[in-house]
Amino acid sequence: MSAREEGAPASQIVSPGGSPRAGGAGGIPGPARVRRFEHGSRVPGWDQAADLEKDPALIPDPEQVQVPAALREEIEARMRDYPDPHSAVLPALGAAQELHGWCSPEAFEQVACVMRVTPAYLESVATFYDMLELHPVPAHSVYVCTNISCSLRGADRLYEELRAQAGSLANVRSFECLGACDIAPMASVDGAYIGPLSPEDVPALLDDIREGREVLPDRHLSRRPVADPRGRASSEEPAGDPRGRASSGEPPEGGS
Repeated sequence: MSAREEGAPASQIVSPGGSPRAGGAGGIPGPARVRRFEHGSRVPGWDQAADLEKDPALIPDPEQVQVPAALREEIEARMRDYPDPHSAVLPALGAAQELHGWCSPEAFEQVACVMRVTPAYLESVATFYDMLELHPVPAHSVYVCTNISCSLRGADRLYEELRAQAGSLANVRSFECLGACDIAPMASVDGAYIGPLSPEDVPALLDDIREGREVLPDRHLSRRPVADPRGRASSEEPAGDPRGRASSGEPPEGGS
């Protein structure tokens, strides 16, 4: 019996394979273990031990670190937004990632130089937030929501199909709840919420990315009908919904 099972009622014990074991009054089996998909979320770095052989962390010398002017200006502007400049660490790392494509050692060094902190401090923050990439990734990102609403509607098959077909074109990742259950199953493609999606949509989605076109324009959340036109995410969105419904939320001609 494992440590997890010690002290547990016999009716609650589940075999390693997920089958219920007999137990409890009358040998009633306990509940089966719910299968967890392998791409379930985990904080990056949780299984990596600290490197105790590294040199002590130091704040980079501004005389030795070249920081692109635009990046420096953006970080300094973000630092002015907060009473404590340390609060700008996430937007600063986001700006560096946008420039370098990922949070590389060079990116950490440049941000640390401007913010006057150690690269180790920035790395400790970046390992907690999994949208900050710690390894080189493709330029395009596809985050597939695999939380309960999307999963029940086929998001896991969608995710596997995208992983199988994307290759090096896009950084395909599962994501815990993107907050768009009304278009489940859905994905965020370079920041645009798109859905509902099915495995059959994958070739067209990837072709749009590859050719630099807008991805599946008729599936964008930002173009769905809304009752209040002020509810749109951007004033640049077209006045009419691509499916023929007005942005005011009025039904199409002849509808009710």
